[in-house]
Amino acid sequence: MSDTVVCPNCEAEVPVAHRFCGRCGHPMREAAEAPAEPTGRTAMFGNSPPMGKAKLILIRGEGMDGVSYHLNAAEHICGRRAGAILFPEDNYLSPRHANFFYDGGRLYVRDEGSLNGIFLRIREPAELRDGDVFLAGEELLRCELGEPGGTTVSADHTHFFGSPRPPRPFRLRQLFEGGRSGLCFFPRDETVLIGREHCHVNFPDDRFISGRHCQVEFAGNVARVSDLQSRNGTYVRIRGQRELRNGDYLFVGKQLLRVEINMA
Repeated sequence: MSDTVVCPNCEAEVPVAHRFCGRCGHPMREAAEAPAEPTGRTAMFGNSPPMGKAKLILIRGEGMDGVSYHLNAAEHICGRRAGAILFPEDNYLSPRHANFFYDGGRLYVRDEGSLNGIFLRIREPAELRDGDVFLAGEELLRCELGEPGGTTVSADHTHFFGSPRPPRPFRLRQLFEGGRSGLCFFPRDETVLIGREHCHVNFPDDRFISGRHCQVEFAGNVARVSDLQSRNGTYVRIRGQRELRNGDYLFVGKQLLRVEINMA
């Protein structure tokens, strides 16, 4: 009998006595307790189960590659406490945060009801609906397209005192940790530039945002965000699930992952 077993997640050889894979951390109890294949018998003829063609690469500081997670199973749960892809020290991850899975030979990611969501780096202009959020540098911004709400006249017909309402209802709202609102910007025109300096909305203390980072264009009840060839990219929180392509980048919690899909 062999004194090693193969990790079902990354295919590394792991000693039978080990409970976790030394390469990817995948639990090995089931592999260690599985009965050995009988010898001297004819194997059943059939197609071998297809191996995963994709992997996730953890990006470290300055864009350096870190650990690789090979996606060889049908689905792969990522989170703080549950699944094969674990980041137990990342408190921005939900216990069960995301699921990377295959459907029809294609790779998808699905939000598993996480608190903070999954952010995908945009390659082309992305549509924003009312309430959608996106990430530019370290700034989390929410697109709001509806009326701001509230009444201007009280029940006794006295008018409330305040700044005049802007002519356009759409706006961008900065969100702080905990969900509280920061800056709220009502644009005068249909296009809003966002960056570190010389833009409509500036974040001079954000070292991860480019000078001219991205722009949002408003048209009626829809908006569209475009990256302006920024160094670190612009990320939009996905709704539900999304197909992934080779070279995609995404944030889960504070973890930046790159998708690599073998096209062969």
